[in-house]
Amino acid sequence: MALVICDMSISLDGYVTGPNDSRENPFGDGAGSLHDWLFNDPTADDRAQLRQAADGTGAIVMGRKSFDKCVDMWGADGPLPGAPSFVVTHREPPASCPPSYTFVGDVAEAIRLAKAAGGDKAVGLHGATVMQQALPLGLVDEIVVHVIPLLIGGGTPLFASLDSAISLERIDAVVTPAATHLRFRVVNRPS
Repeated sequence: MALVICDMSISLDGYVTGPNDSRENPFGDGAGSLHDWLFNDPTADDRAQLRQAADGTGAIVMGRKSFDKCVDMWGADGPLPGAPSFVVTHREPPASCPPSYTFVGDVAEAIRLAKAAGGDKAVGLHGATVMQQALPLGLVDEIVVHVIPLLIGGGTPLFASLDSAISLERIDAVVTPAATHLRFRVVNRPS
């Protein structure tokens, strides 16, 4: 069965964007270096992290804010060419929306559709809001964070308040000059 994996770059203080993120400033103020481990002289270990995520992902579930900010950057093929993207939103899709994006009103339904579309490959969660909706519902199997040595001090946090604690098991840790790559399995799920 396909796993649902949240795979995000975060600052040491837990933010995935800085303040004032927008279509013109997708990473927000002060957060431009969150993805340097991908683009600025990545090591073999950094590249292996990216390759593992890309090769193992069959479909993407994202929030509307991620779609609106980044669709022009990704283009018609979406964030991962060949993998369909499901956008969680209650708003209508734009008239010129590429066919690789499907708009769905509920995170659980989006994940169900993504699992069906992705086959045995993982469903990748893209965006903090989707993660914050799926985790308390018990829909997340693994959390991968690429912790960047950066304190942003504000913006979009990856994690939100929870009604109860969720236990994790660390299953991998790789340290490179640009990031500490951590992989956790969700051990207990909310009921």
